Amino acid sequence: MNNKKPKTLRSASWFGSDDKNGFMYRSWMKNQGIPEHHFQNKPVIGICNTWSELTPCNGHLRELAQRVKNGIREAGGIPVEFPVFSNGESNLRPSAMLTRNLAAMDTEEAIRGNPIDGVVLLVGCDKTTPALLMGAASCDLPTIVVTGGPMLNGKHKGKDVGSGTLVWELHQEYKAGNISLAAFMNAEADMSRSTGTCNTMGTASTMACMVETLGVSLPHNAAIPAVDSRRQVLAHMSGMRIVDMVKEDLTLSKILSRDAFINAIKVNAAIGGSTNAVIHLKAIAGRIGVELSLDDWRHGYTVPTIVNLKPSGQYLMEDFYYAGGLPAVLRQLFEHDLLSKNTLTVNAASLWDNVKEAPCYNQEVIMSLEKPLVENGGIRVLRGNLAPRGAVIKPSAASSRLMQHRGKAVVFESFDDYNARIGDPELDIDENSIMVLKNCGPKGYPGMAEVGNMGLPPKLLKKGIKDMVRISDARMSGTAFGTVVLHVAPEAQALGPLAAVQNGDMIALDTYAGTLQLEISDQELQARLDKLAAVKSIPVNGGYLSLFKEHVLQADEGCDFDFLVGCRGAEIPAHSH
Repeated sequence: MNNKKPKTLRSASWFGSDDKNGFMYRSWMKNQGIPEHHFQNKPVIGICNTWSELTPCNGHLRELAQRVKNGIREAGGIPVEFPVFSNGESNLRPSAMLTRNLAAMDTEEAIRGNPIDGVVLLVGCDKTTPALLMGAASCDLPTIVVTGGPMLNGKHKGKDVGSGTLVWELHQEYKAGNISLAAFMNAEADMSRSTGTCNTMGTASTMACMVETLGVSLPHNAAIPAVDSRRQVLAHMSGMRIVDMVKEDLTLSKILSRDAFINAIKVNAAIGGSTNAVIHLKAIAGRIGVELSLDDWRHGYTVPTIVNLKPSGQYLMEDFYYAGGLPAVLRQLFEHDLLSKNTLTVNAASLWDNVKEAPCYNQEVIMSLEKPLVENGGIRVLRGNLAPRGAVIKPSAASSRLMQHRGKAVVFESFDDYNARIGDPELDIDENSIMVLKNCGPKGYPGMAEVGNMGLPPKLLKKGIKDMVRISDARMSGTAFGTVVLHVAPEAQALGPLAAVQNGDMIALDTYAGTLQLEISDQELQARLDKLAAVKSIPVNGGYLSLFKEHVLQADEGCDFDFLVGCRGAEIPAHSH
């Protein structure tokens, strides 16, 4: 006989009292047809939904939410769905990164202020995943993530093509004069032919893999295609599981350990993941109170890239799932003692226990560690007088011949300046030059837009040049490729050394040594910065934009707001009446 006293639910502080407040909370909820017995010690599960028709990647999440609700009800819980700000990557200007923290704030306050015992985060598009997990981490309730899943493989001229990656590839071909404008435009419908997120190993798929590795989703959450019926089953099972997590008091802080984050860094290397993961993992860790720094990315340096997906490789997310998905990758890494086996997951088992029998069905898609796609594919951190607080580069998507390179700087003071001059046939630039883009960081753009993978000058594309070294304080899409140095910190707008680079300066990049050096003296560098500081003005915008510029941290700190870092818990607020 089980004499264990039932857990006192957080929602009981709203619905469990026979007084004026209990009357009001229950009465207004009853206008939705909720019966009396649902208020009698049943876990209330919030479904935090980023559905929006302006976020195409998440356009199917209403239907997925219904599957989650079915699972919650089957397990004896009460589902309550609520919206939060949906920051879609494809439509939102100037950058979805500008509103990631806004969505995190929305999520945190919605969770803490409502009668919720546990929460399901319905995510998909790039920033929706870190934003919701950041907000939930600051509350630390039992939480499970359900991703919308990737779209089906694109089909163009009889070949599989990747969303996002195809844009960069065809646009370069168009600028080089190799294809017509009509041919470029005709590829639109071919690229995006089903609901879901980008089908490459872009930021959406990367963050889905990070979530699964961190242990905050059920196995296979990362790769099941959006339109596959198994995605609906996973949503149902996640709904069932969150009810038990509430009963077990399995909160995020018990899952999001430092070992889990180090595992995620290594897995990012193995999958050829997006550079955006560097910023997002740091921000999530900061919310839950785990120490994580740029230097921790060294743990991924020696991990081979074994997932052969665009933009680093050949295949797409649909192929990845059919090949065995992330569990097959994790098993290989575990069997080579590359991951910590003691990290907990939402199903109360260890990550190792979840994947120790995971099969791999296609070694062309999920390659072996002995014969990888890239020997050392982990994101590299660069430091030097040009990036004293760090910058990053993704070797698996770069050209090996440019990993050590010295060249003359061709400077663009802003993205508008780049757009105005890049097509000029008289631009003083050759294939050995280094393109430098300023004022596109967190404060500068603002929002640190994905413009770091600057398209090459048409006059060089027409010569057959496919890649050049590019350096900026911006980000780039996880679907992009090239020898691109990103996230230079401090940014130019904050008068980091990047602001002082001038046309003709020599810059030396050594990815293997981890250095990025502007070849001028310390005295000259400081003199240039002092001169810039004397004339610098700070624009005042008002509204959220002013809040963002005043409080956003630099890229090496995760670009969270300084006042949002930390776990504030989910203490029950005072009554509203």
